[in-house]
Amino acid sequence: MGVVIESSVWEPNPSVNIFIFVCCFFSILLFPHISNLNRTSTIFDHGTSHSFLRFQRNFLLLYSLASVMEGMWSVFGEYELASYGIGRENMVKSLCYGYTTALFAAPFVGVLSDLIGHKKISLVFCILHFIVGIWKKISGQSSLFMTSICLSLANTIFSFSFETWMVSQHEKQGHRLDSLNDTYWLMTFFESACFITSQMFANWLVGNNTEKNTAPSSAVIFFATICFTFITRGWTETPGIASLKEYSHSFYAYIFGDKRIWLLACAQTCFHFSIGIFWILWSPTVVADGREVQLALIYPCFMGSRMLGSTAFPCLTSGPSSLRTEDCLVFAYIILALLLSIVAYDYQEIGVLVTLFCLFHACVGFVLPSLARLRTMYVPNELRGGMMGFSLAPANAAILLSLVQGGYYRNIGNGALMAFGVFGLLLAAGCMHALKQLGKQPYNNWHKQ
Repeated sequence: MGVVIESSVWEPNPSVNIFIFVCCFFSILLFPHISNLNRTSTIFDHGTSHSFLRFQRNFLLLYSLASVMEGMWSVFGEYELASYGIGRENMVKSLCYGYTTALFAAPFVGVLSDLIGHKKISLVFCILHFIVGIWKKISGQSSLFMTSICLSLANTIFSFSFETWMVSQHEKQGHRLDSLNDTYWLMTFFESACFITSQMFANWLVGNNTEKNTAPSSAVIFFATICFTFITRGWTETPGIASLKEYSHSFYAYIFGDKRIWLLACAQTCFHFSIGIFWILWSPTVVADGREVQLALIYPCFMGSRMLGSTAFPCLTSGPSSLRTEDCLVFAYIILALLLSIVAYDYQEIGVLVTLFCLFHACVGFVLPSLARLRTMYVPNELRGGMMGFSLAPANAAILLSLVQGGYYRNIGNGALMAFGVFGLLLAAGCMHALKQLGKQPYNNWHKQ
């Protein structure tokens, strides 16, 4: 008589997603009450100007369309490459292509966007997605080199161009400076929600036919066309009139000459590096030792946790009893480091891993709008794109080195790579502590405006 051993595929309890959704819903629902207690002006106040509400809603609609496009390509990941017969080494090469492109493109695109206008660079973002969609539609297969370069360029633009464009137009239209706080956390909230939506939409388009299915490409082409049209007709921008020489002089004077901006840039670099390491290693960590896991059901838990974390930003940083952003970020970075160090140090069960990763993303949801607020406090809008581009370059270089040594040559284990991410987060916490000591005056000026 034979013994049959049944293998089970682990998947999160559906109640987890329901719980996260309910928490996000009640956070949004209770936010007006909390705002009234703090006596601050928010998007929920009836006294908020209609022009600002229209401006904010138009931007969030545009940003949501861009987020859906970004999310559509990341739904299948390695599964799509494997369907074309691409092996592990070539998958690592595709990541190396992307991070190499981002390494050299980020500073150039950041400076270029400040000089010629963020609207034009955002149009390039739509064109890049359109090109990749057309290529996959026509050829029916994935070109590692071209796809990685185009999508990496698009992701680089997405990481700072839309935010910088919004901030500059917010200032030129004369809206209240403190109302940017609401837009920042709503950006993180809507971006995470759109990533979940794009996953559901892409899976619905593919259905049971997963081989050479070009339906997601058609959807991206459609969204890119809509986004391009919306940017062209629905948004205006007055590009800067500074020459390259004047811009360089200002950049060296304000960015390279200010210790506070150096500390902020270093914190952003370390955070971006640690997040990049996480997204490369989270899937191999969960399925280690041959464990079968429904990864597609875990991803929404991460994004839902990030949504929930973003709703904590206005609660902690608004009102007379609010905490300083730098103080909050010090604690957030330390918590992120502790969560990641548990995974790097010891083997964990799947349920524990998913819980740690969800808490990790809740903190990420708080950190993203907090960093955006600090950029507004310390970085001139005319130099914001260049500053963000230059801060991305060393992070991409470190991720590329980690991929080559850990993913391609296998000289470094996954635990060691995560330990590097932990070190980066602790270094970011140290930068925030130093920034807190140097940046008291700008912070006080922020509240007086």
